[in-house]
Amino acid sequence: MTTSLSHPLAAQGIDTAAQVFANLGTAPLVEHALKRDEGKLTRDGALLVDTGKFTGRSVKDKFVVRDPVTESTINWGPINQPMAGEHWANLKADFLAALKDQRELFVADLFGGSQPEYRVNVRVITQMAWHNLFIRTLLVRPTAEELASFMPEYTIINLPSFKADPVRHGCRSDTVIAVNLTEKLILIGNTEYSGEMKKGVFGLLNFLLPAQGVMPMHCSANIGADGKSAIFFGLSGTGKTTLSADASRTLIGDDEHGWSDQAVFNFEGGCYAKMINLSAEGEPEIYATTKMFGTILENVTIDEDTRELDFTDASKTENTRGAYPIEFIPNTSEKNLGPPPSNIILLTADAFGVLPPIARLTPDQAMYHFLSGYTAKVAGTEIGVTEPTATFSTCFGAAFMPRHPSVYGNLLKKRIAEGGAQCWLVNTGWSGGRATDSGIKRMPIKATRALLNAALDGSLNDAEFKKDPNFGFEVPVAVPGVDSKLLDPRGAWADQQAYDATAQDLVGKFIENFAQFEAHVDQSVLEAAPKAA
Repeated sequence: MTTSLSHPLAAQGIDTAAQVFANLGTAPLVEHALKRDEGKLTRDGALLVDTGKFTGRSVKDKFVVRDPVTESTINWGPINQPMAGEHWANLKADFLAALKDQRELFVADLFGGSQPEYRVNVRVITQMAWHNLFIRTLLVRPTAEELASFMPEYTIINLPSFKADPVRHGCRSDTVIAVNLTEKLILIGNTEYSGEMKKGVFGLLNFLLPAQGVMPMHCSANIGADGKSAIFFGLSGTGKTTLSADASRTLIGDDEHGWSDQAVFNFEGGCYAKMINLSAEGEPEIYATTKMFGTILENVTIDEDTRELDFTDASKTENTRGAYPIEFIPNTSEKNLGPPPSNIILLTADAFGVLPPIARLTPDQAMYHFLSGYTAKVAGTEIGVTEPTATFSTCFGAAFMPRHPSVYGNLLKKRIAEGGAQCWLVNTGWSGGRATDSGIKRMPIKATRALLNAALDGSLNDAEFKKDPNFGFEVPVAVPGVDSKLLDPRGAWADQQAYDATAQDLVGKFIENFAQFEAHVDQSVLEAAPKAA
């Protein structure tokens, strides 16, 4: 039985006797998820699910099929691992065979991208009802009229019950995420983590859009009352979602965007926020979504009797998540897009206590820090991490960038040059010492917001600046409403010689990491690098 599909599965070569539930809305999908025992309702009506042993992406189990289309266009390596054509053929055949045996399947026809000229039509076929609800929440939902003539261009098949065979399928384990850009098909097996589907579409757009002159970005974006937009690059835990969900500004999106000649446009129609330590006081807009029907909460602890949620419990994972339609956040962009950005914010959470809370960047410095993609892991957030650890993820999203990083870096530099956007580095990490030092606290979010607001409204440009001796960028000396001691990271340390040693150690890590890009960037970018003493 198939319902509401303008282009049937059989036309795609998919033969199944399963009952197919196509393009269902939120309520029916929640009902199916509950009926199938895939989750439970919280006290306030959100759907709570458990993703099993996979609470994050399986980076080492992701592969791209190597063929004439991808041979010279993919940046092959430990992130973009190749899969041979014969292994792909076996995997695809076994996935199609597994589809035949399903009793129920859920299908969603969706758009990846909010700007019509650059969006792609994506069909997602899932074994689980809540996975279909998730991807329907996260991608852009077509109108009824658009569904009536929807022709899928790319297809994702997600079967958590499918176990791969490393020998037969050329993969690492019984979990597999395989991308075939020529056949326009993504296969996901043996993981219940929903983010694999979302990031699969992101990776797809990251491959397609640069060829069209569009800059794909792992960033959040919003618009001020003055009509000017800002984009926020940042890795997980740096505040990308939190800082963009500002009630005084119009939200375009929280995670994935494109920058075209005409607009910054959201790739998605929903948000996927971290829930760990969420509070009504700290993040009221996001907290409110946890009390709404239609929100999906992943791996959050619940009291089985009261159905109350405990956002502080990280016993399952630090990566607890919430997925919700973007319109659950107050003051969102009706069309999920805005004008090209006037400000570019590069977020980092420096656990070494070296970087200032805000710094003004030249375009070359912005490209340097964009390609570096620096943040730091903190003790306790990952197994085995006992001290602050520098993390460099190029373009603030290396795991999702199929082309060489220089492709994205040069696009960013070109866009900045053409649009004249002001660039800022904002540190939401620690001040006065390393994160593990006694008594050292994270940057107060009120101070971060005050500095960010001053940057976005233009008033920060009128401040007095001084040059940072290690990194060369400009740091404000005084900003109204912000403790000046906070603006001087060296002065915030009790032991300033210890600061100097720590700063030079971090500079060395930057220089060592950037060696991989030196042959791919202009001399002006090389000169924007931090300086070793």
